[in-house]
Amino acid sequence: MYVPRFSAVALTVFALLATSSQSAVAARKKHKAPASLVERNAMRGTPFSTSDEAMQWAAEMAQRREVDAGWVQRTLGEAQLLPTVARLMQPAPAGTPKNWRVYRSRFIDPIRINAGVKFWQENAALLERAEREYGVPADIIVGIIGVETIYGQQMGTFRVIDALATLGFNFPPSHPRAAERQAYFRSELEQFLLLQYKAGTDPFKALGSYAGAMGMPQFMPSSWAKWAVDFDGDGRIDLSRSTADVIGSVANYFRSYGWQSGMPTHFAVDFNAATLDKEALLAPDILPTFSVKSFTEKGAVLSGQALEHQGKLALVELQNGAAEPQYVAGTENFYVITRYNWSSYYAMAVIELGREVKEALPAR
Repeated sequence: MYVPRFSAVALTVFALLATSSQSAVAARKKHKAPASLVERNAMRGTPFSTSDEAMQWAAEMAQRREVDAGWVQRTLGEAQLLPTVARLMQPAPAGTPKNWRVYRSRFIDPIRINAGVKFWQENAALLERAEREYGVPADIIVGIIGVETIYGQQMGTFRVIDALATLGFNFPPSHPRAAERQAYFRSELEQFLLLQYKAGTDPFKALGSYAGAMGMPQFMPSSWAKWAVDFDGDGRIDLSRSTADVIGSVANYFRSYGWQSGMPTHFAVDFNAATLDKEALLAPDILPTFSVKSFTEKGAVLSGQALEHQGKLALVELQNGAAEPQYVAGTENFYVITRYNWSSYYAMAVIELGREVKEALPAR
């Protein structure tokens, strides 16, 4: 979520794509993470109470957020360094080819499709209500939850506070964007502590991904704070056990990012070799930039409903290793899905899983 709320599953398939975060250069000058895995393993289980930097940050965070400093320092002090989490955050080796067919096969499979059918049948009324109130189709919501956690079957086994503290104070220094990524995870740690403090819940019971994402939709703490909703009306938000809250929160997330009801996510696209300027079409990446007119003038060939599209389009390239890439014309709604996880491969997996589940539903 993600990041954007960040998908734990997608993170392990491809390195997480560009995410906005604040600079942490000053913080890194004060504290350097161990440079080697050997040193990290030697620190396995080390509580953050031994880190002067973490304790000072806790005091500053408590003052900034006007919460009990003793509680913040005690809580963070009991969090533990997890070398495995730091290792999992290393980016894929340079030159690792992307392969849409392989990526797709990890998510569009009988296990997820069957689980999705069951989830849809059990929550049909909630999905209809969410689509009615937020304008987000049921198949997109179902696709997200299926890709993220197989409908709650795999929500993560790491203590969220350990994962966020590790990445906030010991992010791998060899990572090409270590400073900004560390700053991002510190901000997520702050949001997590604030959420737990205000709710009066035990911060050590929350489990999630190695990136700190939580619940069926794998919301990061900032996403939880901004977009999670009490869709079942019981006075609390539970993204682990309340499918109503999960469905409503995912729909609210998409609406907040500009989902347009009734707009397709993408169209088929072909090319006119005589006029094709693929470099220009790919230059904006997945950001919808072109009108239908400018898109086709650069050699993209559309047909049917696509020619009537009033919004902007992007040429989305899905690489297939050494084989020929696949292409689609992504709409603004396709781009909205990538706000959940900044990857066109992820967005297509969500779309296609939702479609497969919908087609597998028994006829009514």
